[in-house]
Amino acid sequence: MSAAQRRGALVGCGFFAENHMHAWAGIEGIEIVALCDLDHEKSRRMAAQFDVARVYTDVARMLAANDLDFLDVATTAPSHRPIVELACQHVDLVVCQKPFAETMKDAQAMVAAADNAGTKLVVHENFRWQKAFMVMKDLVDNNRIGTPHFARFSFRHGYDNYKNQPYLAEIERFSLMDVGLHLFDLARHFMGNVTRISCATQSVNPIVRGEDVFTALLTHESGATSVCDCSFFAKLDPEPFPQTAAWIEGSEGTLELGTDFRLALHRKGSREVFDVEPAVPPWGGCPWHNVQDSVINFQTHVAAILTGEAEPRPSGRDNLETLALALAAYDSAARGQTVEMPRWVEERA
Repeated sequence: MSAAQRRGALVGCGFFAENHMHAWAGIEGIEIVALCDLDHEKSRRMAAQFDVARVYTDVARMLAANDLDFLDVATTAPSHRPIVELACQHVDLVVCQKPFAETMKDAQAMVAAADNAGTKLVVHENFRWQKAFMVMKDLVDNNRIGTPHFARFSFRHGYDNYKNQPYLAEIERFSLMDVGLHLFDLARHFMGNVTRISCATQSVNPIVRGEDVFTALLTHESGATSVCDCSFFAKLDPEPFPQTAAWIEGSEGTLELGTDFRLALHRKGSREVFDVEPAVPPWGGCPWHNVQDSVINFQTHVAAILTGEAEPRPSGRDNLETLALALAAYDSAARGQTVEMPRWVEERA
């Protein structure tokens, strides 16, 4: 092992964690030395697949027994706070899967724990790290469409998410806390912070307990507006999962992203088209390659944080604003009212 090698561990060996492990394996200077899951058989199987020597069912024991630089938390939201608060006492960097938390109280407590320990905290928010959105961000930042004043981020499909992740059909709060967080992060990433939100939700699929459709209108500090919409029950052919369509309109041009990996830059008298489909990782496959590539991009960013070459994007503190939007969206939908974000206070904690 080189002197620059960073040692990490992963907690939560479920369906999506396999993408994390493949991505870590391909990043130079990173070694995952331990795995943890309450289900010992899950961690044992993953350890055998990725040649990891140490497996645990208790996070505290794992952290105490290993000299770690970082912890990748790939569990569900209810377990995040105790794991993150404990990890901040042992490692330099904590990576936490989204949803970051189910309440602002828990999210703020994790941010405070990281601040008090001097630990960096980054949220695994990977939509902004998809190739299409990285290209779009470069075009916006390089003033190719002028000043943005409207955006739409749309994730609509009929893919059976519940086969691999059955808990999604059982949770009380679903689409806003799953894909909604991704879309709100994109809206803030491109358009800035939000001053008000109005949201309507629907429960369409009878097998799903929570809301599986939503439409949200956001007003940003600049005066720009954006629409974020999602459906897990759309009837489309070909099936677009897991792609997100997007439209960003500026003073000098428009960016149009379809569900065919084609990004069009419209300017007066011209239209330029970019192919933004990522390569399929050697360990991956369609249609997941879009997500798998974003995990690689995000975790490459984490490696840069560990070497001091980057700051967390998004940090735990920044993600507080995104989480607040999702929670406020539920309040807006329940009351049928627009929520003013500077005055919004969490009631359900």
